[in-house]
Parts: sequence; structure tokens; C-alpha cells
Amino acid sequence: MFNPWHHVAAGDRIPQYVNGIIEIPKGSRAKYELDKDSGMLKLDRVLYSSVYYPANYGFIPRTYCADKDPLDILIFSQIDLVPLCVVEAKVIGVMQMTDNGEADDKIIAVAANDVSINHVNDISELPPHFVHELRHFFEEYKTLENKKVIVEEFQQRDTAEKIVLDSLEDYKKYILPLTEGTPFA
Repeated sequence: MFNPWHHVAAGDRIPQYVNGIIEIPKGSRAKYELDKDSGMLKLDRVLYSSVYYPANYGFIPRTYCADKDPLDILIFSQIDLVPLCVVEAKVIGVMQMTDNGEADDKIIAVAANDVSINHVNDISELPPHFVHELRHFFEEYKTLENKKVIVEEFQQRDTAEKIVLDSLEDYKKYILPLTEGTPFA
């Protein structure tokens, strides 16, 4: 059985470039999420608030984080990317946040094959309004669910690259041993 979390490579130019697997296209109110067992996308919920994802959203394969999920990634592109699309993405920063008291980093990247944005090398080069939109979206999108998200800070590329490397190591340490002898191996 194919599972994108386990069977898609994280990339071949890590940590500067990674593969992102899209779960949610930019502009969507649907919160799709990878079903970790089947590898299929499932509808987790339709956002309660009248807000839309400001960037393509997904995860980096073969990563694992403290929230017991793969590492999240937001990929800027001039187009909305389809779910389960594999996108080579240039890491430019990270948004560090707390979701219901739990750390939940979001890598910020640009689509490597989109010439309208791939010249950006660090989050500091993004238009300030993009960063404000990200902060606003994540601080508000769970408000009507009575859940609290706190965007703590945005960090530059070097911090993001370290988080990518750490999450790859955590996958090898915590997840890979569990997949040996399974269809994921």
C-alpha cells in the first residue's frame, strides 16, 4: 500500500529544498488531512470561520514533530496546487506557533518551479502583507471552534532549515522503526 508520508522522498537538496505534499490548496475552506493509516486524504472539517487558506498547505514527507504529525509546510505560488501534488519547495522561513498549548511549526516556502516567486530566498523578502495574512489566518481560523492558536514568531531560513533536519531525524528515530515489516517499509 502506497502512503505519501512514508513513500515519497523528502527531497534531494535538503534542507534548502524539500518536497511538500499538498493537502489543502490556497483559497480553500476545506481542511483536508492525510489519513496516516491509509495514505488517503480525508475531510477533517470545513473551517468554522469565514476565512480561506492564504497559501498552499501540506506536509514534508518522512518528517515527524512533537505534535505527532509530519512537519507542516506552507508553499507560496501564483497558483492553487491540487491536493496530493508533490511540489519541490525552497525553504525560506518558519512560523512558530502554539495550537491548543502544543508547539506546531509551519515551514514557509516558495514553489521552486514558479518563476513568479522562486527568486525569494528568505522570509524577510516577502511582502509584509503576506506575513500579516499568515499570522491573521492562523490566529483566527479556529476562533469559532473555541480553540486558541498563538502565532509566536516568524524565523528566517536558517532556523527553518534546522527544524526540517530535526524533523527528518525524529522520523528516523520514532516512526521508521514502527514501519519495519509493514506495508510502509
